[in-house]
Amino acid sequence: MSNNRNLRASALALAVLGTLFVGQAAASGFQLREQSVKNLGRAGAGSGVAQRDAAVVSLNPAAMVNISQRTFQVDGTVIDLTAGFTGGGTALGAPGVLPNATLTGGNGGDPGDPTLVPNMSAVFPIASIDGLYLGASVGAPFGLKTDYAPGWVGRYRALTSEVKTVDLTLSAAYKVNDMFSIGVGLIYERAEATLSKSIDFGTAICAQAAAGLPAPNTGNVMLTCFNPGWALYPLYHPQSADGSLTVKGSDTDFGFLVGLQITPNEQFALGLSYRSRIHQKLQGTLDFNGVPAILGADPRFVDGPGGAKLVTPELITLSARYAFTDNFRMMLDIQHTGWNSLQDVTIVRNSGTVVGSEDFSWSGSTFVSLGGEYDFSDTFTLRFGVGSDETPTNDVTRTPRLPDNDRMVYALGASWHVSENLSLDAAYQRIEIKTPKIALPVDLPHSNTSTLYGSFGGHANLFGLSMQYRF
Repeated sequence: MSNNRNLRASALALAVLGTLFVGQAAASGFQLREQSVKNLGRAGAGSGVAQRDAAVVSLNPAAMVNISQRTFQVDGTVIDLTAGFTGGGTALGAPGVLPNATLTGGNGGDPGDPTLVPNMSAVFPIASIDGLYLGASVGAPFGLKTDYAPGWVGRYRALTSEVKTVDLTLSAAYKVNDMFSIGVGLIYERAEATLSKSIDFGTAICAQAAAGLPAPNTGNVMLTCFNPGWALYPLYHPQSADGSLTVKGSDTDFGFLVGLQITPNEQFALGLSYRSRIHQKLQGTLDFNGVPAILGADPRFVDGPGGAKLVTPELITLSARYAFTDNFRMMLDIQHTGWNSLQDVTIVRNSGTVVGSEDFSWSGSTFVSLGGEYDFSDTFTLRFGVGSDETPTNDVTRTPRLPDNDRMVYALGASWHVSENLSLDAAYQRIEIKTPKIALPVDLPHSNTSTLYGSFGGHANLFGLSMQYRF
């Protein structure tokens, strides 16, 4: 890790990420597509033209016209991410003073734990105004949680990344005629983040010695650093005095959602929706632990308030549904996520002092999925789907906080219509992730004085259950 601004910077970098009740990213980047278990069973296909699915409140409000009764729906998905790191790194020394050293520590264990992501939604056809539908939902379109074992080899880049967001979406739809409907939604989002990382204070002290700079509270810091010439003074050397930084931040802001649905005949439906970017100004605290007494007065490591700007990406989704027979339907989704909104994260103290900056350099990504439904009877429906999800990350700036890469999605699902009013849904989804590579270099402008290189192997299993009640 580093001895300067980046020691405090990148812990808030992932405060730009969101999840409902702490979830793990189950789509590329840190996007979540678990608003609907029906949708989960189709690998996300047909999300904007779904029938009898109240989750369209937050996906494409124009599709609320597909629901003929007042409907309440609860969806819950358990995301079980399994991942493992293989690799290492080097702590940068100083020519003639400190040699380069291999980073110590293990592989961090499995950073993912099974996590429940719940969503709720409701749709109300307004009987007194023909063609008007109102809806509400609570859910989250983005999410992340990773937690590495203390002392792992990548501890100076990431330990815990835990972010919570709750989105309240209020939507309205109007059925213009049998062929065309429109919808709008207002999004209120609350985001909270807690992130941590280790700090190599041993390198911080010795780097000052190597530069010939006096450290606070000492007359001759050179005598505190270990190298072969000063074997009698092995008080400090790289990785000998680890501390940590924990950053917390939160904010609320608004966004909007618009959509349309075209149904030229009973067999075919086409939907288009747009979810806006949401601008957050996360405000919180920077807390340092384990700061050596020799650095106790260093203003770089003083606790205090700070924050970072967040811009979550816009989503543009094209959905289609075609009924080949009365019992068999195929669906398609093409979604563009504007991840170019995340280029970097700059941490600023409340005083206006820039603490540091972390480069992301993400680009827009595309998700494509194809799925289907088959009604075996009036009471039982089977679903299936496959999808391809492009990552916005790259091999240069990818971090262990979010070791993402391109992925394939495979899904199965089913519905049981218990009665005219009650139905139950279940779905399973398997996500295969192309091996993410980490190759983070020394970054002296941000005082990152160690490298980290290696790769992650992993996959995710998602299990969903849903209950829908119509009245």
